[in-house]
Amino acid sequence: MNEDETQRLDKWLWCARFFKTRGLANKLVGAGRLRLSGKVVSKAHQLVRSGDVLTFPQGPHIRVVKVLFLAERRGPAPEAQLLYEDLAPIEAGAGKSDRPEVKSTPAQRDPGAGRPTKRDRRLIDHLRSPDE
Repeated sequence: MNEDETQRLDKWLWCARFFKTRGLANKLVGAGRLRLSGKVVSKAHQLVRSGDVLTFPQGPHIRVVKVLFLAERRGPAPEAQLLYEDLAPIEAGAGKSDRPEVKSTPAQRDPGAGRPTKRDRRLIDHLRSPDE
């Protein structure tokens, strides 16, 4: 195995801009939430090479990417997108549900019901305290 043909998994995920820091990538891999070509990986120092397929959760989505190139540096986003092929692209409306949005309003409290407000507490303290 040649060093030039492989790269650490956490470093590649960071360079490909899937995670903001290598620590976050390391945490995901350490939790055993990443699959490398179908096998669960739990070590961040696992070596990745071009042609490998990575499957991992990112937010509410499951990412499936094929490694095309190894990273030389963490560059801008357009450069990072050239490192992989997205096999399960996230669609524009995939995160939205079919249900209509419900806008919530803050709960209304009837006067004298529930916990006392700060103003109520001060009035109670004033009534209970001896006159000064």
